[in-house]
Amino acid sequence: QAELGLNEHHQNEVINYMRFARSKRGLRLKTVDSCFQDLKDSRLVEETFTVDEVTDMLDGLQTVVHSEVESELINTAYTNVLLLRQLFSQAEKWYLKLQTDISELENRELLEQVAEFEKSEFTSSSKKVENRNIVIKVIKIKTYIFAFDLFLFMKADVNQDITELENKVAALKCQFEKTLNDSTANQKSLEENLVTTKHDLLKVQDQLSTAEKELEKKFQQTAAYRNMKEILMKKNEQIKDLRKKLSKYVVLF
Repeated sequence: QAELGLNEHHQNEVINYMRFARSKRGLRLKTVDSCFQDLKDSRLVEETFTVDEVTDMLDGLQTVVHSEVESELINTAYTNVLLLRQLFSQAEKWYLKLQTDISELENRELLEQVAEFEKSEFTSSSKKVENRNIVIKVIKIKTYIFAFDLFLFMKADVNQDITELENKVAALKCQFEKTLNDSTANQKSLEENLVTTKHDLLKVQDQLSTAEKELEKKFQQTAAYRNMKEILMKKNEQIKDLRKKLSKYVVLF
């Protein structure tokens, strides 16, 4: 990674300023792009143009772009003056007199070093953010898997009663089918058995549905359920804390 020969604190200050400059530069470039797009949308509505018409359009575009670039250059110069003012004010509190070398501002080698530093710093920062997002996703997935396994484990005993009711329903279904296939029974007896069996089947199915709801309600009131809920809440808090810690390293562009 490229370095600027500064200590960690000052290098971080440089990075903050570069982030600010990148943001302003991006906004200004969008403004310049919009100048060209406005020209396309408002003037390029015909298939052919005369030389005078093209010249007029280019002159108008040049005026707008010139104004935007000039405004940005002026703003950048004033911003740099404010930055120098902060540094000089701090130095004066310690009775220091700082000096600048204007010629170094056009040193091609140093400018390339700064460009390499910016490229290295912000590219690596993007990868760090991506890696941390992956870590958070993995932690969340593992937490959900743990909670689901815990839920299945604690609900195993509750499911036993439901299974018994389901077996009873299956037995009634077999009886229902057997009655349908019994060709020796008379029609009246067959109809009575069918009605009775169907009634019992519906009754047991209703009992099964009610039992499932009651068991689920009771399960949610058990200490095991509360413990599982508490564990999930703690896991979520851990994820929130991790996000707060990771946010210190997140680079916003």
